[in-house]
Amino acid sequence: MNSQTTQAQADTTRSTRSALILPLALRSIETDWSFGLAGSFTFRLSKADTAARTSNLQALALYSVRRQFISVLNGATYFPGERYILNHQLSYSYFPDKFWGLGKLTPDSNEENYIFRQYYIYLHLQRRLVGKLFAGLLYEYQRLLKIDYLAGGLFDRQDVTGRYSYAVSGLGASLTYDTRNNAFASDRGTLMQISFNNFLPALGSDFRYTNVVLDLRKFIPLHRRQVLALQAYGYFTAGEVPLRSLASLGGATNMRGYYDGRYRDKNQLVFQSEYRVPLFWRLGAVVFANAGNVAGRLDELNLHNVKYSYGGGLRFALNKTERLNIRVDYGIGQGTSRGFYFQLGEAF
Repeated sequence: MNSQTTQAQADTTRSTRSALILPLALRSIETDWSFGLAGSFTFRLSKADTAARTSNLQALALYSVRRQFISVLNGATYFPGERYILNHQLSYSYFPDKFWGLGKLTPDSNEENYIFRQYYIYLHLQRRLVGKLFAGLLYEYQRLLKIDYLAGGLFDRQDVTGRYSYAVSGLGASLTYDTRNNAFASDRGTLMQISFNNFLPALGSDFRYTNVVLDLRKFIPLHRRQVLALQAYGYFTAGEVPLRSLASLGGATNMRGYYDGRYRDKNQLVFQSEYRVPLFWRLGAVVFANAGNVAGRLDELNLHNVKYSYGGGLRFALNKTERLNIRVDYGIGQGTSRGFYFQLGEAF
């Protein structure tokens, strides 16, 4: 699961509270198979408040066949009248991972194993300005407890910032325009969000840097409940950026078909498209195509050695009212990059 905003659509005809707890088996290129428990709790702070969307809280604990452990608690709380929205994510990870070096030209033969242990906190409070326009304040904290890596390998040869234990702490702001009818699986609406975050020693950060994140999504309803979903995502940093805060291309939500972190650098730009088709009962199908790249400098973020991926998958609705889906995708990238994903929730 990642730190992207999770929301649920308001519906005055449904119960104000619902809970779903289930054993879960997931798969991704990074983890192979993982097993654990997932919980989803939806609620409304005021039964009489029909202006606010449904709030939600999700919990996930997974252990993989590669001895990786992930625990996450995240959600979104919509206050009365939707004057305020609080998004949050808390997580702990013990994660044997892979590293190919920095930049967009790293060869497959560079692959090295390493292990990190990390705590992560993300808080994002938004206030409605007018209509569907929100201004927000955000706080992010990351504590990298330990990294085990090959001495004299890529981390040392490239002098990678953040290859030792560290903490980063940053404050920032956001501006969001959101007309999506459902953020679990929207079939219409637009999301436009820009945010920046400053990580400073005065806030307890071991490194000084800034990141800017741009997330643009459009959901276009088509014939017979078919949907064209589009996303442009940019992640841009400046300063002394540590390893786990670099742009990372790949994963279950970003350029499916590539290992998450197959390409890392200070900046990233990705374009994603997905065509969603309902089949019957609780089943649906998708096809997707993506393109993106990473670069150390903004002027190098171009079509030179651009990365692409494509694929398809099936959907099963666990909760038809909230449109919470289990998805099975197969993504194909360039070279040997490809693999299955068995995940909870849509990619975007």
